[in-house]
Amino acid sequence: MEIFSRNELYWGKEFQEYLKNLKIAVFGLGGVGGFALEALARAGIGHFLIVDFDTVSKTNINRQLIALNSTVGEKKTAVFKKRLLDINPSIQIQIYDGFFAENVQDRVFSGDFSINSKVDFIVDAIDTVKSKIELIKFAKQNNIEIVSSLGAGNRMDASKLFVSDISEIKEYGGFKDAFVKNVVHKLKKYAEIEEGLTVVSSSEKAYSERKIKTIEHILEDDGTSVEFTKFTPASTPVVPAVAGYLMANHILKTCYNRFFNKKC
Repeated sequence: MEIFSRNELYWGKEFQEYLKNLKIAVFGLGGVGGFALEALARAGIGHFLIVDFDTVSKTNINRQLIALNSTVGEKKTAVFKKRLLDINPSIQIQIYDGFFAENVQDRVFSGDFSINSKVDFIVDAIDTVKSKIELIKFAKQNNIEIVSSLGAGNRMDASKLFVSDISEIKEYGGFKDAFVKNVVHKLKKYAEIEEGLTVVSSSEKAYSERKIKTIEHILEDDGTSVEFTKFTPASTPVVPAVAGYLMANHILKTCYNRFFNKKC
């Protein structure tokens, strides 16, 4: 396809065709997940599962790719589907409009993205601890590769972002945030995961002028009400975008190295 001709000048037609057949699931379509998703779409990934329960709000406009005054109030999944098809009309998109939790795993991973089919990668851009832990645990139990975002909120310096194994976060100076510490602790306690998980994190100390805590309620399609506590982080325009690009970059590099039998 002509839209990917510049990609092919670097990695060739065969790898471009390979990307078309990959299946990527993206959880969380905010500042981080949105940029990761679009980069992967522009690379030529052909199949996506996109998961988010939220609608676009005015507070998203400072950092989220699809957040515009014209899209406020619309489902993030619906806006992204329209955008991705405008980039590449051949993309296959599966949507789950809901909150990810253990009890909905079978509904989320269904159809072309069922656990019986091959899901190549998961992008975890979820910002609630419980759902993040459950998604990572699910991925590990089902041998699905996953890259997880840890520490894009409450930061301003994108140069402090890094990609590492979760076991190396402390070594890279990434234990400067209560959210990161909490996730690492609970992954160890509830999922026995201490290594073998690629994360995008930051060595910058987290900072926010004030803390905002709210109780959110989500009504699922089956009538189930999901309640969760949300701590709203400070978010600047650049850091979430760069974190998303680093996640997409990790996936593309991994796939490229495997396809051409190169060492990572």
